[in-house]
Amino acid sequence: MKKLYAVGLGPGDGQTMTPQAVAAIEESQVICGYTVYIDLIRPLCQGKEVITTAMTREIDRCRMALEQAAAGKTTAMVCSGDAGVYGMASLLLELGQQFPEVEIEAVAGVTAALSGGALLGAPLAHDFAVISLSDLLTPWPLIEKRLAAAAQADFVLCLYNPRSKKRADYLKKACDIVMRSQSPETVCGLAWNIGRPGQRTKLTTLARLPEEEADMFTTVFIGNSQTQALSGRMVTPRGYENKGR
Repeated sequence: MKKLYAVGLGPGDGQTMTPQAVAAIEESQVICGYTVYIDLIRPLCQGKEVITTAMTREIDRCRMALEQAAAGKTTAMVCSGDAGVYGMASLLLELGQQFPEVEIEAVAGVTAALSGGALLGAPLAHDFAVISLSDLLTPWPLIEKRLAAAAQADFVLCLYNPRSKKRADYLKKACDIVMRSQSPETVCGLAWNIGRPGQRTKLTTLARLPEEEADMFTTVFIGNSQTQALSGRMVTPRGYENKGR
């Protein structure tokens, strides 16, 4: 069987990598991935062929992985978080149409919404939406539309890629959009470097959120109308206390 795994590594530390992910990597003869992600699992790559590319060469990287699998080598494409959440699983499945002999299996990982949420408390206990502020692959007007709709619907928001050097004002733009529907005092949280050196969290409000230092290694959480700060934790009630009323 010609096999290609799309493996989510979680935040990057061994404690949050699933046994299924470790097993897929151990089974594989070839490991493919962005250099930063390969560095997270170097001990697991011993004795294996390793293929890396720069960040902007995703198509090349996926095609190389498919070619290795088509040649009969069990291969793993590794991604941070979950391979199906802003990861390589979808691209592998798209390109995989050209390699019908290769079986592609996605291996779930812990995405930043979940690992960051756990650090902050329980911000995602009710309905939520995950939105990336990167406009590299999604036009900003569409991102604005999604932010406005999710805020109006009172979803908790989890924002990926909140700010970069080229997008220094995007987090502020996002907050301005959300404040059309939500109070400036809405509870918000930030999680930096989840599962890596420098990990920390902070609670703030929607009005103050744009002032916070945030980058591509930061995950931002914007609460809904029910989200609370309880003993320093960010909590969105599920509504159990209202059950049966």
